[in-house]
Amino acid sequence: MSNDNDLDIDTDALQRRMDGAMSALKTEFASLRTGRASAQMLDPIHVDAYGTMTPINQLGTVNVPEPRMVVINVWDKGMINKVEKAIRESGLGINPVTDGPLIRLPIPELNEQRRKELSKVAAGYAESAKVAVRNVRRDGMDQIKKAKAAGMGEDDQKMWQDEVQEMTDALIVAIDKALEAKQQEIMQV
Repeated sequence: MSNDNDLDIDTDALQRRMDGAMSALKTEFASLRTGRASAQMLDPIHVDAYGTMTPINQLGTVNVPEPRMVVINVWDKGMINKVEKAIRESGLGINPVTDGPLIRLPIPELNEQRRKELSKVAAGYAESAKVAVRNVRRDGMDQIKKAKAAGMGEDDQKMWQDEVQEMTDALIVAIDKALEAKQQEIMQV
């Protein structure tokens, strides 16, 4: 490694960006509804509350009392209908049941066709994460080319390219494993 800072490649920044793609993927996977209830499945849903689009978890307490039930205790009774409407229109395929300040979300069994659709959606999310990781790799390789033009030696260039490629390969493998686990969870009856 040379002491000239212009010739060093910031692999920490590249790793952070690749890790960001992985954490975004995990968030997307959490929002996919499998046959089990999870509080995270409501994360993408926002409600027009007091003139601002607000996540449901900021309008009430979200609990999962049993494997096929999510319960939202809405704090402001005036928001119950808005929360219920947002859930109905979210595309999650859940029919909310209002019981006073509580909104119960019974999670129906998934049929085979819906499981296959969700599995494809998960694969799409994974592919997007891989594209993001490859874009970070390309940026890293561009940095290495610029450093070479600025005087980086062949050996250093090869070492940096190998390091960036190893980071990329490790993240692609992690994305594939996460996808495989999510697809198994989706297909589990």
